[in-house]
Amino acid sequence: MRISYPDTARAIAALTENETDEVALMATVACELHHADDRFDWTGFYRVTAPEMLKIGPYQGGHGCLTIPFSRGVCGAAARSGETQLVQDVDAFPGHIACASSTRSEIVLPVFGAGRRLIGVLDIDSNQPAAFSETDATALARILHAVFGAL
Repeated sequence: MRISYPDTARAIAALTENETDEVALMATVACELHHADDRFDWTGFYRVTAPEMLKIGPYQGGHGCLTIPFSRGVCGAAARSGETQLVQDVDAFPGHIACASSTRSEIVLPVFGAGRRLIGVLDIDSNQPAAFSETDATALARILHAVFGAL
């Protein structure tokens, strides 16, 4: 099953209306996204909890890494650069952190609150190679902005 981004965005908007707690929002978004697409084997957030440091937040799937410095991995690159990381082959990404050996491709988007304050990153892993596209990146960024952009 492939995600219907318009339907998923509407569901997330309805579920998160008037909620301002970042962790509650992350939990809801992770759950809705994870169950909307068979490509999504791990779906979750890493939160900025200290300077240059991400710590695992709400997620769906197997265990994730507990902490990731901005200097390491795909999540660190997204946090450091403020740009979406679309990785078709994780083995070809320099410094990739293998939290799960089954992961073949990954998309990581920075999550910004009001004033472009970096809250964390959304990390989606797939056991399929080249599972994600620019279409996914654009639609996911819209959802993240709608949910977190005013916090």
